[in-house]
Amino acid sequence: MTATIQNQASWAKAIAKPATEFPITQLSTISGKIPEALKGSLYRNGPARLERDGEQVGHWFDGDGAILAVHFAEGQAQATYRYVQTEGYLIEENANKLIFGNYGMAPTGSWLNRFGKSSKNVANTSVIALPDKLLALWEGGLPHALDLETLETYGLENLEGLENRLPYSAHPKRDPQTGEIFNFGVSYGKNATLHIYRSDRYGKLINKNQVNLQGLTMVHDFVMAGDYLIFCVPPLRLNPIPVLLNLQSYGESLQWKPQEGMEILVFNRHDLQLVSRHNAEPWYQWHFGNGFGDRDGNVVFDLVRYEDFTTNQFLKEVASGKTNTAAKGTLWQMRLNPQTGEFLEASQLLDRGSEFPSVAPAEVGQKSRYTYLSVHRPDAVINQELFGTIARYDYQTNTLTEANLGANRYPMEPLFVVDPTNPDRGYVITVVFDGDRECSEVWLFDSDRLDSEPVCRLTLPSIVPMGFHGTWRS
Repeated sequence: MTATIQNQASWAKAIAKPATEFPITQLSTISGKIPEALKGSLYRNGPARLERDGEQVGHWFDGDGAILAVHFAEGQAQATYRYVQTEGYLIEENANKLIFGNYGMAPTGSWLNRFGKSSKNVANTSVIALPDKLLALWEGGLPHALDLETLETYGLENLEGLENRLPYSAHPKRDPQTGEIFNFGVSYGKNATLHIYRSDRYGKLINKNQVNLQGLTMVHDFVMAGDYLIFCVPPLRLNPIPVLLNLQSYGESLQWKPQEGMEILVFNRHDLQLVSRHNAEPWYQWHFGNGFGDRDGNVVFDLVRYEDFTTNQFLKEVASGKTNTAAKGTLWQMRLNPQTGEFLEASQLLDRGSEFPSVAPAEVGQKSRYTYLSVHRPDAVINQELFGTIARYDYQTNTLTEANLGANRYPMEPLFVVDPTNPDRGYVITVVFDGDRECSEVWLFDSDRLDSEPVCRLTLPSIVPMGFHGTWRS
């Protein structure tokens, strides 16, 4: 497919060309001032190259991953941006052409040339910072390990026990008290098999479990709520033959089958044993927010909920720079009996299109007052725009406070950063692409004054395309 990026929307300028790496660079302040006590690193991951030699990838998920690191200390900030040096990236870089298949594209060339080719691990979805390394995550395979400061790629990381063929999801959850990390992966045989992992703070596996799912499905995320891990498995079914023969991509072979229902699985997070499984009315979600256990022994959790899998088509269109498909996700809260897997209550909290819900890291798995998320601007045409601002939802007052980034500015997922001088306060940090000036910036807000001017704005040396997930390492 010939690249046909059309700059009909300002956000398309961010992905019109492959992103440019930059070495560790001192960042200039546009406005405000970096808090002197703020010390730590922001890491962000996302697809940074969506074409090679005029050929375009098939889906936003197919772009080669690149990591942004912004290191704060003593009122200053330095940043670096580097592609993850995966095996597939290096092969295609040397050949200057697309070769491998991925989520939304089959391998290139004739069918005979495609036969036997594997998919490329693009390492483009998320990151988790361990004490001695950064992991670039992609749910279809093992993570890649990188240097925490320079982002030099060390290679694939099996976490001292993860089998080579088992995937490691891009959505781990970290227990704020113990530092333990929970994650999962899905493998395929006659059915899909869900593998659950519990690791120590260094990422070393402590124990694991596996359960067969109904049919060949896809699982993108899960939620930790008190003593439980909860999976809401959507009614997606994979047609494996075209994928095995490299005639179709994985994403093209997924079919929405609402008659199959949503499968709810609840696990004890301490021993990873299955507590209950139950079928419910279907919906689709990419991402959960937070979860907690209530006084009655039930669990409550949040998610961004879609009516169906149309969202996948919208995300495919993003790679072309022009979208037409309307796919609105909204923030919901669910209450569930963990012993039976049955829902006791389901309510929509927001009618605004939103995504990427997150909470303060110290509150993961516990009751939290605030959720931070990306939202559409009130005047946005949903099928043509990406998220135009960030917001904080207050469960105590049921109100939404949103930042005013200005027109044609597009933020990444907002992350909460605790104030080192006061654990009850914090900041919200995001990376913003300015479509009018065609540049990227780091914005830091006071979390209690998200609707005011940012605490500081920092300029980045080159465009960092909108990506998916990030983390903060104190």
